Amino acid sequence: MLVKLRQIAVPPGQKVLLKDITWSEFEAILQELGEHRAARIAYNNCTLEIVTPLPEHERNKEYISDFVKVLLEELEIEFCSLGSTTFRNKNMLQGVEPDNCFYIQNEALVRSKNRLDLTIDPPPDLALEIDVTSRTHPNIYEALGVPELWRFERGELQINVLQDGKYTEVEYSPNFPNLPLKEVIPQSLKQCQKEGRNKTMKAFRCWVRSAIA
Repeated sequence: MLVKLRQIAVPPGQKVLLKDITWSEFEAILQELGEHRAARIAYNNCTLEIVTPLPEHERNKEYISDFVKVLLEELEIEFCSLGSTTFRNKNMLQGVEPDNCFYIQNEALVRSKNRLDLTIDPPPDLALEIDVTSRTHPNIYEALGVPELWRFERGELQINVLQDGKYTEVEYSPNFPNLPLKEVIPQSLKQCQKEGRNKTMKAFRCWVRSAIA
């Protein structure tokens, strides 16, 4: 007797790998899992990974996402944050759910769309992954053509830019040039733990205004 997906429990911080999953099975699994769930998925050439994040992961995701939003707001750049939307490309047999993602340069192209198809729509301009559970799949983001990938791991921020189909780590984000975010964002995360979210966000916003003045 086959085990139904809802019978599989994935403890926080753990993952389950399902191999030899066809694309139609992958889509059926997504439908069964539903949109309102804690687990994140990644699909790479018929292997499906299901991960349930830890509280630390979710907290850092929210804080770093808020920092990105502050940056875009202060730079007066329109953006669309789509959270952990499932991005997939049937032709490439690739699918992933980032911790968060942002349409920036291509925001206007997706502004009015409620469904995205990466065979015709552009990928997000910036994807964010928190590597508390080591679930980032750079190769999937490379295949999907995501121009910029941020990875936060062990207290450090890594900024990766897609060049010739592969990610290269850089010092400055192309979306926020000349801003030392690799230093400031980890420092601000520590400040959140000491002084609280609201006080830190106000201080971060003041820093951005000063830096871009």
